Formats: sequence, C-alpha cells, structure tokens
Amino acid sequence: MSSELATEPTRRRLTGRQADTVRRLTEAAVAELRDHGYDGLTVRNVARRAGVAPATAYTYFTSKNHLITEVFWRRLSALPPVERGTGPARERVASVLREVALLVSDEPELAAACTAAMLGSDPDVRELRQRIGVRIRERLRTALGDDADPRVLGALEIAYAGALVHAGMGHTSYARMADRLTEIAELMLPE
Repeated sequence: MSSELATEPTRRRLTGRQADTVRRLTEAAVAELRDHGYDGLTVRNVARRAGVAPATAYTYFTSKNHLITEVFWRRLSALPPVERGTGPARERVASVLREVALLVSDEPELAAACTAAMLGSDPDVRELRQRIGVRIRERLRTALGDDADPRVLGALEIAYAGALVHAGMGHTSYARMADRLTEIAELMLPE
C-alpha cells in the first residue's frame, strides 16, 4: 500500500496507529459486506469486527457510504501507474477501463455496495467521489496520450460511469462490463 494511503484519509493526516485503525475498519467493512450485504452493514458492526469502539469508527467515517467509498478509493489508489506510450492507445485505454471495472468484481456484495455508496450525498462521499473521478480521468488521460481529444476522454469517462451503474443495478456482471468497456475503447480509438 502506498505511503499516501497510510497518512491520508478523506479528511486529515493520520499517525501510524490511526492509519492501522482505518485499515482495520476498511478490511472489516469488506468482511461485513460479505456476511451481511450493503443493507445489513452498519458502522457499529464494522467497528465491533475491527475491535474498535463505535465512536472511534465514527471519528474516521461519517457514514457507511463514506466507509465503503473509502474502500473503493484505497483499491483504486493501490493500482500500479499507467505506462506511457507502451503499445497502441486503444490497448492502454482498454487495459485501464478493464482494471478499474474489475477492481471489486470478485466480491459481488462489495461491488454493489460501492455503486450505492458512491452515489451518497454526504460531504465525505462527495470528496472521495471527486478524488476517484480525478484519478480515473488521470489514468485514462495517461493511457490516451498527450495529444488525446478531450471529447474522447469525456466519452470514456461517461462510458465507465454508466457501465458501473449498469452492473451495480444487477443488469450484468462486472466482468461482462469490463468486456463491454474494452469493446467501447476499440470502437472509439483507431488502431
């Protein structure tokens, strides 16, 4: 995990001990989702599973949506950097779209929860959603190259967001969405 994640949660810098608490809470949230799903997850139960007091958990996370969105943010931030200029742009873009679409695909409860949580309206979720959007935009921009058409970048962002909502609604799997996003990259970008 990068040092950025160890010291920077949504709202403030953390000591090593605090970062460990946040890590335990995010790991406990994933376990709670596996066992109880999004509707059954509470910050109180996550705190119990992580071995911390509920008040401590609420010190770091204002809501279950904030906590779940933090899980997605941490996974996205842990991805290796996008390589510049290796292979055709369409392949690099397809790779970026695939890796982001599959970020939580192996855990269906987490994937569905991330979709619901990131639509939340509390300020910490909005802050993380903005960071997530910027990070995905940066990854796509790097994959496209310096001379990328901004309209293509915007269209790819909309395609990605729509694909995740579509999968999050249960209309298809995240793995199928990754395939569809690859098809979109192939349609939009010349060889």
